[in-house]
Amino acid sequence: MLQSDYTTSQLDVLEAEAIHIMREVAAEFERPCLLFSGGKDSIVMLRIAEKAFWPAPIPFPLMHVDTGHNFTEVIEFRDRRATELNARLVIASVQDSIDAGRVVEETGRRASRNRLQTTTLLDAIEEHEFDAVFGGARRDEEKARAKERVFSFRDDFGQWDPKNQRPELWNLYNARIRKGEHIRVFPLSNWTELDIWDYIRRERIEIPSIYFAHTRKVFERDGMLLADEDVVNRDEDEPIFETVVRYRTVGDITCTGAVQSTAATVEEIIAEIAATRITERGATRADDRASEAAMEDRKKEGYF
Repeated sequence: MLQSDYTTSQLDVLEAEAIHIMREVAAEFERPCLLFSGGKDSIVMLRIAEKAFWPAPIPFPLMHVDTGHNFTEVIEFRDRRATELNARLVIASVQDSIDAGRVVEETGRRASRNRLQTTTLLDAIEEHEFDAVFGGARRDEEKARAKERVFSFRDDFGQWDPKNQRPELWNLYNARIRKGEHIRVFPLSNWTELDIWDYIRRERIEIPSIYFAHTRKVFERDGMLLADEDVVNRDEDEPIFETVVRYRTVGDITCTGAVQSTAATVEEIIAEIAATRITERGATRADDRASEAAMEDRKKEGYF
């Protein structure tokens, strides 16, 4: 029977673009790697990589910059998926950076290891000589990310200069770098949070359980619900209570907030996201509640 509908869905277009970007990187660079934390964006990137190179194995390693303050469910998922795909998993440890004196552990009520990841990431890139690093950043997350190209050039200090970005005409990308420089590559640049969830639904992708509604002990700080965990510094005026929550994004426990939600299926999550006007990072990441200028400064320093 002849095909009667030749229309291409938005997800098909986004997927094709991401596959093209990954194949371009595999062809142009010597030592690429894919940042894989076990979060939803990196999970979608991993599925894109599977499709881009199937039936061959993924031709580059996975890397996680591990703060040591992660959700257990996410780390278990990360390790299991890497094993299932027989992929090499590189763990860049913030704790190792602290032990080596490369960074200093923060103290105080709002202490977090999130900013310390920058040094750990750059050290790992240098150690393994990675010349291209896939990241799951999307332009809809916040304004500083919206300024970044798909191929984001970083100098030999890992720095990003927003005023000196290379032009990207159509789907042509400049992959030329000198030794010591590298490119951050964002295949999901044109995706939105809703696109990510639509793709997870379409592809029936497994995700960590904390993305779905569950009962958890939390406390409120600055309008955010932080988990009651040993690594999170809590004051006496921040009482613990139990409620039904889920996570829209995952990261360091100390700065990743939950949202009250009863969404227990992917379909319910999609309906919930379609009705909200707050990005997941603005709603759940304490470290991202900064000005656009502050976020841009962090990216210039080599931040994700």
